[in-house]
Amino acid sequence: MAKTDALAPEQLGTYFALMEAVSLLQHAVEQQLRADGDISYVQFQLLARLADSDGRLTMTELADGVVYSRSGLTHQAALLEKAGLITRGPSPDDQRATLVTITDAGLTRVSTVLPGHIQVARRLLFDPLSDQDLYALGDIMTRVRDHMRAQPPRSAAPRTRHTGPRTVRGAEASTD
Repeated sequence: MAKTDALAPEQLGTYFALMEAVSLLQHAVEQQLRADGDISYVQFQLLARLADSDGRLTMTELADGVVYSRSGLTHQAALLEKAGLITRGPSPDDQRATLVTITDAGLTRVSTVLPGHIQVARRLLFDPLSDQDLYALGDIMTRVRDHMRAQPPRSAAPRTRHTGPRTVRGAEASTD
């Protein structure tokens, strides 16, 4: 393993504070979404993105937007479709693409959970910030996000196929 320079104490502290804050916020949001709408955070992201668009996006557009694995997204979409919150079908513009459309029930679900979602975000994220803090945080996080998004989207990465024998990390293969 190549030796790398350690993070400066300020960098390390900032990193851990950010990761802990994100984890705490995401946990509270997840609890609220489950309680108010019986949906997960990822399902909310998918429904909210669809509601914010013209109600239709391809699976690739959704995958790039929510930063989720292809297989995980397919599973979540199947659950949402089974619940009647979305429909999936072939895109009229691209035979290879699957078009996802939010249903009226999906729009209703977003409307149901949104007030509680806003309350959680306001209480945990925005209440302790001044207007100046909010502007600075928004500017900083936009630059960080844009820097990260400058990389090719995950959907553009080639799928890797494992061709050798599969092993469980940490387990030793038996030669019996």
